[in-house]
Amino acid sequence: MPKINVVMSDKARTMQAKDVMRRRVVSVRPDTPVHEIARTLVDNRISAAPVIDLAGKLVGMVSEGDLIGSRPPQTDARRDWWLAQLAEGEALSAEFLASIAPKRQTAQQMMSAPVVTIDETTPVSEIARLLCEHRIKRVPVVADGHVVGIVSRADLVCAMAKGLLTG
Repeated sequence: MPKINVVMSDKARTMQAKDVMRRRVVSVRPDTPVHEIARTLVDNRISAAPVIDLAGKLVGMVSEGDLIGSRPPQTDARRDWWLAQLAEGEALSAEFLASIAPKRQTAQQMMSAPVVTIDETTPVSEIARLLCEHRIKRVPVVADGHVVGIVSRADLVCAMAKGLLTG
């Protein structure tokens, strides 16, 4: 992996996650169906959401990429070929077809886990390093096991636009 150099001002060297994070975090539950995840992302103009269980703990992240890449087209083609062979020209019962239909996928089935996380005092330079090193676009900010914010690449670019991160 190439070495990453981030040029920062003196102020940026002391900036922490709490200085750039978004405090309003849109999340989904593990049992949230795919269509609801998609609606949540679209309605909130975000590209991913933390998956948080009933106890309020972070269990994963689900992104547009997880939704788009969830079912390759070859899967349907293979299934249709297999069903045609099985049916031998006869109609298959509706009960049988329902029993083999793909189950409604949920956040828990599609999410990425474990999740790279940071705390509110993580330096901005470390956040940038983590995003690059792990090839991720955002990182949840966690305090006492609960998500209290999120820092995305866009948040870092916004800070750069304000003159906070470049010297």
